[in-house]
Amino acid sequence: MQPPFEDSRRLTGANLYFDGAGAALEAAPGVAVDAGMQQRWRERIEQARDALGWPPGAIAVRTHATGASLAFEAPPDQLYVATEVNEWALYSALGVHASDAPVDEDAELPRPHVAHFEDGEALRRLRDLARAEARPGLNALVAAARARGVPAHADDELLSLGEGEAAQAWPLDALPAVDAVPWQDLRAIPKAVVTGSNGKTTTVRLLAAMLGAHGLRAGYSSTDGLFMDGVSVEAGDYSGPVGARTVLRDPRVQSAVLETARGGLLRRGLVADDARVAVVTNVSADHFGEYGIHDLGDIAAVKLVVAKSLAADGLLVLNADDAMLVAHAPPGRRTGWFALHLGDAAARGLPACGVREGRLVLVLAGGEHDLGMVAEMPLSVGGAARYNISNIAAAALAASALGIAPATIAGVLARFGARNADNPGRLQRWTLGDVEVLLDYAHNPDGLQGLLDVAAGLRRGGRLALLLGHAGNRLESDFRALAAVAAAARPDRVWLKDIGGDYLRGRASGDVAMILRDALHAAGMDEADLPVCLDEAEAARQALAWARAGDLLVLPVHEPARRDVVVGLLDALQAGGWRAGQPLPAG
Repeated sequence: MQPPFEDSRRLTGANLYFDGAGAALEAAPGVAVDAGMQQRWRERIEQARDALGWPPGAIAVRTHATGASLAFEAPPDQLYVATEVNEWALYSALGVHASDAPVDEDAELPRPHVAHFEDGEALRRLRDLARAEARPGLNALVAAARARGVPAHADDELLSLGEGEAAQAWPLDALPAVDAVPWQDLRAIPKAVVTGSNGKTTTVRLLAAMLGAHGLRAGYSSTDGLFMDGVSVEAGDYSGPVGARTVLRDPRVQSAVLETARGGLLRRGLVADDARVAVVTNVSADHFGEYGIHDLGDIAAVKLVVAKSLAADGLLVLNADDAMLVAHAPPGRRTGWFALHLGDAAARGLPACGVREGRLVLVLAGGEHDLGMVAEMPLSVGGAARYNISNIAAAALAASALGIAPATIAGVLARFGARNADNPGRLQRWTLGDVEVLLDYAHNPDGLQGLLDVAAGLRRGGRLALLLGHAGNRLESDFRALAAVAAAARPDRVWLKDIGGDYLRGRASGDVAMILRDALHAAGMDEADLPVCLDEAEAARQALAWARAGDLLVLPVHEPARRDVVVGLLDALQAGGWRAGQPLPAG
């Protein structure tokens, strides 16, 4: 039989369901998660807890459009066995056994799943697994750290106590005794957690620059990689728990900014638990259909999990222009608001940040602070990039919660973004003779709409060309929504591309490109103006070769390695004085 669950996972920190560690699974589509089944599953969880000697904790059932999420709290050193407890409880609640259950391929001798057996034997085997996984030394150290107000971060290999320059780490098989730890040398560092559907990485980079200007070496994790004091140390998507722990363990780091994506929140939960500030930039329709997330309210609930990362007096920074965040803002949290218009932010309460009469104004309990003309801030592109103005306001408000002086914040805003290297992959701009080029991440309909709005302000009557692609792990309706945004801008030519590497995510190369092409053709574009070039860098070269004086090229490029190729080409063309119609260098 097929397992009655999918996406069984360990939750290593606070999450959508509760505030601690535990296990969660998604009931498979078609499994009847009615009231009776839920009650039987809860009873099995309690039965297993009693049998294993685990303490009581939260048990959560979250029903949704395609089934249910089943989750419960478990000891942090018992999370592998907790996933098996959860799976056994579901099988048992349904009255079936895993006669064809998967085996653990990583084990020396693959073994049958515990749900293969009758309940009594299953519980005996779970007790054996729990004894093998238990790490009482780890639990003792985590408890001692918590009692002393010292952060503790554990994974499958290491336990670290303290953070950044005030941290030490030990392998799990060589943990010290509690009284052998130099507790006096260990402490937390100032840190911020940033999430949202769009604008996360720009906000993270701004905050890191502000911390640097404040005199602290900042480390940050993001979808683009790991950065220490402004220098890239590892490329790739590090917007999950691995990236956060890596930054918080780096001895060079005096402060941290942690980009926290939806996937990591749902798969593993949070890492930080005493942040000074947590930011939610916005929510938009993206990633529907995964982990029981089906609408904007679900997205908002996931993003707002970052509120659980805050210290008791930490600040939750929310977008007052986002109706979903306003509606779902958690009560009882100290909250600050940002908005395009200061009045809309301040009306929600202080602290607040927004624009008044063309100037960015930060309002704190002690008064107002003028941070400068928005149109003169490079990231705003003369005031045309409204989404970046929101990112600027969010970062300014978050920086104030980190203790950064308004004058320091204003100084960074006055210069950050003047160089393309300040914010790679996000609203970068080149002028190549009489051709304008914009390069951006723009990975969903809202992000693309914001980018095309900026492009509309820069267009000078010439033609508009666009690259278009999407990661594979979305619904077909998401692809068609992206195509609709592109079609509304009336581009003259659109190159359809893959986002290669890990971004195909189960789809065959070219599948997404053809769905987008069909949608654009249905919207009225000629097939001749819809070339398919699956490689992002080659598609950008073809757009440049097509361009003539006065044209505007909008290049959403996503795969980091291909983006580096495109940026290198554009930098070389600008330095060499290239003009439309001239040959491109060999690539």
